Amino acid sequence: MDAATLTYYFTQYGAIAIFVIVFLEYLNLPGFPAGVIMPLSGIMAAKGNINFIWVMVITVAAGLLGSLVLYALGRKGGEVFLNAYTRKFPKQKEALEKNLDWIRRKGCVGVFLGKLLPMIRTIVSIPAGVIKMDLLKYIISSTCGIFLWNFVFVGAGYVLGDQAFQLLGLA
Repeated sequence: MDAATLTYYFTQYGAIAIFVIVFLEYLNLPGFPAGVIMPLSGIMAAKGNINFIWVMVITVAAGLLGSLVLYALGRKGGEVFLNAYTRKFPKQKEALEKNLDWIRRKGCVGVFLGKLLPMIRTIVSIPAGVIKMDLLKYIISSTCGIFLWNFVFVGAGYVLGDQAFQLLGLA
């Protein structure tokens, strides 16, 4: 999904579009790049279409909900889900295996840091569910990481405007 299409949806549907698109992005679905979604949300806030704090609340809530869906899939489906997921997305198998081991060793810190790493941030929830990490600890560490990630990208759009896309190499 390109910036023009996202701009149309954001302009047409506002906060609902932001929530839905960020939720889908956090589900790791192809076509929803955070590097476009988050700065565009910040640009919309800078132009006065939506309040910056409201954008942060919406994007963090959507990110956490998407993450909780993957956490639940990992927790309930465990190994069965991981096997099916890696058959569908074989390029992510190695990352998931490393992630699972890393989450076992690092716990909450691993989830927080994982939420700050591209590619890892959207799939770190699955191994956290597989190892049955305490839900409250998962929510807290995940929310902190999601907030920081979203703040950087939404903030870039808010402060830099359309130049954020050039800075992020998306223009």
